[in-house]
Amino acid sequence: MISSLRGRVLHTEPDGVVVEVGGVGFTVAVTPQVVRTAHLGEELRLHTSLIVREDALSLFGFTEREELAVFSQLLGVTGVGPKSALGVLATLTVPQIADAVTADDDAPFRRVSGIGPKTAKLIVVQLAGKLAPSKPAPGASTQVTQADVPAQVVEALVGLGWPERLAAETTAAVAADASTDVAATVGGLLRAALAQLGPARKERLNG
Repeated sequence: MISSLRGRVLHTEPDGVVVEVGGVGFTVAVTPQVVRTAHLGEELRLHTSLIVREDALSLFGFTEREELAVFSQLLGVTGVGPKSALGVLATLTVPQIADAVTADDDAPFRRVSGIGPKTAKLIVVQLAGKLAPSKPAPGASTQVTQADVPAQVVEALVGLGWPERLAAETTAAVAADASTDVAATVGGLLRAALAQLGPARKERLNG
C-alpha cells in the first residue's frame, strides 16, 4: 500500500500530477485545489490511497490526512467510486461535507458532477454519525442511536423510490434477521435492505 508520496512535481494536468520519487514518476489523481498549489520542480507531499482494479492501479492524493479519511469513508457508500469521491472533495471541504451529513442535507452532494439524487441521499444516510460537524451545537450528539437506525433506513429507501410500506416491512424483516453489527448501523442495515429489495425490484419490472 502506498500511503504517502513526497517528491518533485514533474507534470500537472487539470485532474492530476506526476510526482517523481527516487527517479520514478507517480501519476496521482488529485483535486483542482491541489493542482493549483503544485508547481513544477517544487516538492509536493501527498497522503495517498491506492485503488486496485483488475485492469489498473490508481493513486489518489490529498494534502491533508482528513481529506484522505473522508475519501475512504465515501468509498464505503453504495454507488460511490473513487472518481466520484474525489469529485465530492473537489467541490466541498471536509467541514462542509461533515456539516451537510449532520444536517441530513443532501443538496450539496447533488451539486457534485456525477452524483445523482439517489447517491447523494445515500451519502448522507450512510455517513451519518461518522463525521463530526465543524461546529457542533452545545450538547448535541453526532451519534445515531440504535432506535433511530430503522427509521433512517426507511427514510432513505423512500428517498430512493421505494413505497414507504414496502420499505418499512423490508427494514423490519432484515433487522430481525441481521446480525447485531449489521442492524446497529444505518449503512449496514441499508445495504442489507437493498439486497433484499433487489429481487422485489426484478419482480416489479417483470410484472
